[in-house]
Amino acid sequence: MVVIIGLEGSANKCGIGIIRDGEVLSNPRRTYITPPGQGFIPHDTAKHHQAHVLEVLHQALAEASITPEEIDAVAFTKGPGMAAPLISMAVVARTISQLWNKPLVAVNHCIGHIEMGRLVTGAQNPTVLYVSGGNTQIIAYLGQRYRIFGETIDMAVGNCLDRFARILMLSNAPSPGYNIEQMAKKGKKYLPLPYCVKGMDVSFSGILSYLEERADKLLKTGQYSKADLCFSLQETVFAMLVETTERAMAHCGSQEVLICGGVGCNVRLQEMMGKMCEERGAKLFATNESFCIDNGAMIAQAGYCMFQSGITSTLDDTWVTQRFRTDDVPVAWRD
Repeated sequence: MVVIIGLEGSANKCGIGIIRDGEVLSNPRRTYITPPGQGFIPHDTAKHHQAHVLEVLHQALAEASITPEEIDAVAFTKGPGMAAPLISMAVVARTISQLWNKPLVAVNHCIGHIEMGRLVTGAQNPTVLYVSGGNTQIIAYLGQRYRIFGETIDMAVGNCLDRFARILMLSNAPSPGYNIEQMAKKGKKYLPLPYCVKGMDVSFSGILSYLEERADKLLKTGQYSKADLCFSLQETVFAMLVETTERAMAHCGSQEVLICGGVGCNVRLQEMMGKMCEERGAKLFATNESFCIDNGAMIAQAGYCMFQSGITSTLDDTWVTQRFRTDDVPVAWRD
């Protein structure tokens, strides 16, 4: 049986997971949370990961009841992500690889989300909507590549939600997107917002700018509440994502949709996508925050797929990159 340990730290989550032949043995993580109105910057995020990574490593090994001798390879996130946190986790991966004399597997963060989603849900060949704080892509598989059908042309949908949460001074615990989701449930009045679909691509920066310019006045005059604005933003950006996903499904003849990435655990997004799938006679696959949000097990699972296909990384090739395209990765483990 093959055992892979995976280290994830591309953003504000420091996570380490252990996978044994598709079974998640452990998956602890720590989240860097900043005060309301503030985002997380790379330097401070890296310091958080450095302070917690050994604690998380010991916890992962203890919960899995696994010793280093039983591990077959060490997987880590090569990118995309924030440089300083990526480097911090990569250094730990390189170190334990050499201490334990185990091969390294450099994993694409996006591929980790997809393979974890496929493992947990059982989706076979879905059209993938990958939505997170740093990425927004519509993806389908063909010819041993994950092909990008559409993506954001500016900022990720998760970043748009996070930055709007800062405008409203919502808490960053457990996450700004989660707090927007909860507030949106109380919203009743819809504010028409720019709807920015351009072919198969989407744009969120204009929507955010529109709200930045008007939110204060709308709230002070009582025309709209914070809940109304959260509701309006969610309904608009999620409708854009459902539209582009449906178009990709039609192009591919697909009857499955997999939502992955941190924003993917949003229940309203799942409801809207589920309705579209129901109308097409298709099936929606989604997971909860355990596996949607960045975690070490997803890196371990992608590393497992790669290792089983004979893919490992030399020490010289374990540099990290903030720009690592999903479609740059040869998917040797799928037909």
